[in-house]
Amino acid sequence: MPVLDRFTAVPNVAQAPGYSHAVTACGRLAFVAGQVALDADGRLVGAGDLAAQTGQALRNMQYVLRALGADWPDVVRFTWYVLDAAEVQVIRDVRDAFLRPSLGDRPNPASTLVQVAALVQPEWLVEVDAVVAVPDQS
Repeated sequence: MPVLDRFTAVPNVAQAPGYSHAVTACGRLAFVAGQVALDADGRLVGAGDLAAQTGQALRNMQYVLRALGADWPDVVRFTWYVLDAAEVQVIRDVRDAFLRPSLGDRPNPASTLVQVAALVQPEWLVEVDAVVAVPDQS
């Protein structure tokens, strides 16, 4: 696996709540575009429902990861864009439902969450992009 280490405890820095402060990786990197709550037909999933939209965005991310030959343990970093940062626990709960089966006890990827005034479509509540350390396919 190209992810080498996940740093959650860093001297003189507060403990990371649910993410790694830094992740080291080697090999090829993939930069995955922002994923939103659209199904394969381009229809919104979960109008007005942050948990449902987060779940669909992560399902889309998982499809991209599989196309790369990667999985959740290969994700180095997430960037989350949300309309309401006060709802971060909803995102964390859905994220953990997706990642915990693959990560086990390992810490989550490095992560940044940004509250934005709007996303491209007014009905979108969340968007997530990622940096992935792609496993060697040889």
